[in-house]
Amino acid sequence: MPELKRGYLYAGAAYGLWGLFPLYWKLLQPSSAFEILAHRMVWSMVLAAIVLLALRRIRGVRALLRNRRTTIALVTAGVFITLNWGTYIYGVNTDRVVEAALGYFLNPLVTVLMGVLVLGERLRRLQWAAVVTGAVALTVLTIDYGHLPWIALILGFSFGFYGLIKKKTNVPAAEGLFAETAVVTVPALVFLVYLQAAGTGTFATISWQHSLLLAAGGIVTAVPLLFFAGAASRLPMSALGMGQYIAPSIQFVIGVALFNEPMSTARWIGFGIVWLALVMFSVDALHKSRKRDSILILEPAAAPATGTRDQ
Repeated sequence: MPELKRGYLYAGAAYGLWGLFPLYWKLLQPSSAFEILAHRMVWSMVLAAIVLLALRRIRGVRALLRNRRTTIALVTAGVFITLNWGTYIYGVNTDRVVEAALGYFLNPLVTVLMGVLVLGERLRRLQWAAVVTGAVALTVLTIDYGHLPWIALILGFSFGFYGLIKKKTNVPAAEGLFAETAVVTVPALVFLVYLQAAGTGTFATISWQHSLLLAAGGIVTAVPLLFFAGAASRLPMSALGMGQYIAPSIQFVIGVALFNEPMSTARWIGFGIVWLALVMFSVDALHKSRKRDSILILEPAAAPATGTRDQ
């Protein structure tokens, strides 16, 4: 199978599995969002450790942790991804899947805005138009909800900061997952032990199937990450960028069609404006990608001419 086609299959698998996450987290009720999150962190760390040991790459983690700046970055990334995962699970289990999906629709716009505020980047006109349109959409949705859609905002910004840190550290998927989950494994374990001692924990108290589902949260977390890592090494960034809308689109459909979450006229208008902003963002990204590809194609042709003049 050609590597490009394999990359698209991996990307489809990753985004598709992420899109189906609401169905999985719903299965874990009546466990609280905090208990589910704690299990997810612990079992993800265990699975990542097994993968690293099997691949004989555990020394790579030690090498990463010897670098103080990398260690601080991974600890910070662990905090942001914990906040992101916990908020998402809470959103799903409180019947706010649509609002959670909104957070990931907003994420590309948040990332662009963070590029300006944190990295001092300059936005192109269409990018500014997309950000302003997203702000209008957020205003409409805030009026409709009667409050800021805080779940969406926390998800968008926490994942935006997480992505920024990951971009700067450039740590492989398995090593990154292990380090980021290891940061909170001890407090997560303490919390789980407390729940079981207090008689309020659900692990091994409801059914073996429920306990298995809690433990399988590690596999559910790791598998799409590994698929995405495989896709990232085979696909151009433009293809990965377009694919990021698949997961929240699936989540949105699940929230509306399967969980029957309310969608008022104003809410549809708000989401419509968000989607318009994403169209602007995507058009700009595609234009930039094609322009960059054109430069790469022309550069080899220009080289001989330069060489001839030098002779």
